[in-house]
Amino acid sequence: MDKKKFFRGLTAFTLASSLGVSSLVTNHDVVKAETKPKQVKNIIFMIGDGMGVPYLTAHRYMKDNPNTFVVENTTFDDYLIGMQSTYPEDEHQNITDSASAATAMSSGIKTYNAAIAVDNDKTEVKTVLEAAKEKGMSTGLVATSEITHATPAAYGAHDVDRKNMNAIADDYYDELINGRHKIDVMLGGGLKNFIREDRNLVEEFKKDGYSFVTNKDELLKDNNERILGLFAEGGLPKRIDRTEETPDLEEMTREAIERLSKNENGFFLMVEGSQIDWAGHDNDIVAAMSEMEDFEQAFKVALDFAKKDGETLVVLTADHSTGGFSLGANGIYNWFPEPIKAAKRTPDFMAEKIVNGANVRETLKKYIALDLTEEEIKSVEDAAQTKDLRTIDDAIEAIFNTRSVTGWTTGGHTGEDVAVYGYGPQIERFAGKIDNTDHAKIIFDILENKKVNKPKTGQTPADMKEGQFAYNEIQHLISQNVISLDDKGNYYPNKAITRAEAAVMLQRALNLEIPTDLNAFKDVNENHPYAKEIAATKAKGIFKGKADGTFGVNDVLTREQMATILVRAFSLKAQNHVQVKLSDLKSASPAHQENIKILYQNGVTTGRKGGMFDPRSKTTRAEFAVFLYRALNLNN
Repeated sequence: MDKKKFFRGLTAFTLASSLGVSSLVTNHDVVKAETKPKQVKNIIFMIGDGMGVPYLTAHRYMKDNPNTFVVENTTFDDYLIGMQSTYPEDEHQNITDSASAATAMSSGIKTYNAAIAVDNDKTEVKTVLEAAKEKGMSTGLVATSEITHATPAAYGAHDVDRKNMNAIADDYYDELINGRHKIDVMLGGGLKNFIREDRNLVEEFKKDGYSFVTNKDELLKDNNERILGLFAEGGLPKRIDRTEETPDLEEMTREAIERLSKNENGFFLMVEGSQIDWAGHDNDIVAAMSEMEDFEQAFKVALDFAKKDGETLVVLTADHSTGGFSLGANGIYNWFPEPIKAAKRTPDFMAEKIVNGANVRETLKKYIALDLTEEEIKSVEDAAQTKDLRTIDDAIEAIFNTRSVTGWTTGGHTGEDVAVYGYGPQIERFAGKIDNTDHAKIIFDILENKKVNKPKTGQTPADMKEGQFAYNEIQHLISQNVISLDDKGNYYPNKAITRAEAAVMLQRALNLEIPTDLNAFKDVNENHPYAKEIAATKAKGIFKGKADGTFGVNDVLTREQMATILVRAFSLKAQNHVQVKLSDLKSASPAHQENIKILYQNGVTTGRKGGMFDPRSKTTRAEFAVFLYRALNLNN
């Protein structure tokens, strides 16, 4: 008997037993054994798009130490807990695409291929990311594809068709939860979907306090908790093809965690190794192994954080497998990683060089550390005569597939089960044979039972009584640290609110980023007690000041002015199906009339008695608190 193999098997058995999954029982059986599951604060859900079991096996061969008698485990292997089924609910196809699979994992609902967080009736379904945001958690999406691609989209948007990536980008901005953007961190590709002729979402996010970065250096230097990072027009280059300007998946994952983990209520982060799938579609073994390495390094980052934190659940799986990838082909009982390791760039990269005029022989010699045969070189030279990128790419891929004995059966997806890996509190609930919908169902349950840190209970205003107008709203805003009472505990609800006081409440309520330049207006310099808040509201475009360049710190806010700043602050849109019933609307200043209508249409105001809005009267501190509270809770 091989002692190494015997003790290795014994160790594996012991590890599996310690996880409670040695017999691969169902997750339901495992849950019964855990009477008091440990609280989960943070959730990191990782998806290797197209990462079927053969990809994991091949990655293990790629990482193997040739000086030992065994094939060593990868990081993935040590955290294997089960398998999942992936089928969709599609009347025409029983093998899933990424959109349907991601919707199943994000919402717990089976649906048709191409659906983005909608069911078979094309009705929007709630996602676990949205549920996390409702709990007050921070949220993030990280991908090496466009951040609007099928998998991340199914967590942060809703659409009847995955191809509508511009509309998906719009959803990221337009769909609010508790008056705030639902995704705090977005890192990936897809710049073309955010800066368009019809809309510049980058500028809109920046106005709302997000940082915007386009390369690794900017990402690493930025420390804003809300960030949009778009590092390519479309998808990112493969790991093996990237320059120093483009962050790897591990770096994006680390930066996302660093920002999201500042929230005391925890966070939900979805990380996708997007282009394992793209490599499988292309039958490109070099690219596939490049992206597997990228994904493993990101997994290590998540594990490192989870082990130090102790309250973080990490789940890693795939949505499906791609390409019908096999280790060994044509009856040959071998698979060789060495030719793949000899590639310095992907066949895509080399083919693009050649189609743009580079010499075939010189290009292959530069980027492949193998002694290629004349026959292999000629196959690419013949392909180059077509000047067709795909034909050249296929010819180069054939060299690696043949030398490594890699097989492919399709350029599409395949329907086998995929592996599930994990670490952290309540990971046993994902063990055994589960369905892709179980991921969301378990996470929804975790979130439902999650204890979040309740906001500090503020003082009860000494000058107010229970049942008084705005009492409950003011109490809530005190608990959220939006309203501060004076040293006597008074709020003065009937006093008119000043522009400066409104700016302070809006900055706190929306958690607006404080700009570096605090000299926002002529009458507000950096030494003013409200300089930071006023500068923040100006940067967001809420307050624009007067024609003479002043702010009017102590000027009273009129009701029509209040309508306009709330519409700006919460990006409220007209709801033209709602009839506005305000008899004195035309008495408002023309500049404010439309915003008063929008405020009414969104239910933030119903007017005063007699169907009047009274646009030019003063806004009381009680009224402003009520309107602010309603605007914050529009999406509840």
